Amino acid sequence: MQYLIDQARVFRARAAAQALHLGGLARYHRPRAMFIACSDARLVPALLTVAQPGDLFELRTYGGVIPPYDATTPTGESRTIEYAVNDLGVSDIIVCGHSHCDVVTSEMHDNLAVSGITESGDDAAPLTGDLTAAGHWHVLAQVDALSNYPCVVPRLADRSLRLHAWFHEIETGATLAHHPRASTFLPL
Repeated sequence: MQYLIDQARVFRARAAAQALHLGGLARYHRPRAMFIACSDARLVPALLTVAQPGDLFELRTYGGVIPPYDATTPTGESRTIEYAVNDLGVSDIIVCGHSHCDVVTSEMHDNLAVSGITESGDDAAPLTGDLTAAGHWHVLAQVDALSNYPCVVPRLADRSLRLHAWFHEIETGATLAHHPRASTFLPL
């Protein structure tokens, strides 16, 4: 904890050394994009994109999960998305998954259990399937959920909002983007 306290204490000096104008941030809030990602500490959107304060409007959730929209039961996630789209007017939303995601691994284990495959004892079934492909699918499922939000639909239709599916490989530092025409994730 002391490391974090020490870094917070010298933040103003680091910001001044990098010529960041913090005063302007208090008056103007117009992020370049919304970045939706897993809350995993190994994935740091601002570090990944070299974003400056005010550039990204972040939503971090367990697994980067975007719940289906439900007007009768608004969630913190849905309210955050509505604020970014309606009030801040972001023009791009990046949904970024990552390798070694506990949510994806857990879903794969759960699917094995539902299939009747046990994972205990000497004859334990290995975790089958491609974790990378499952991670890619997970990101696309979140983009699909996001594309059904009432605030997103008209902005997609008039092309004033673009959705992006990214996948960050923690072990290599590479970030991939989904290319719909190729139906695959390719390096940025």
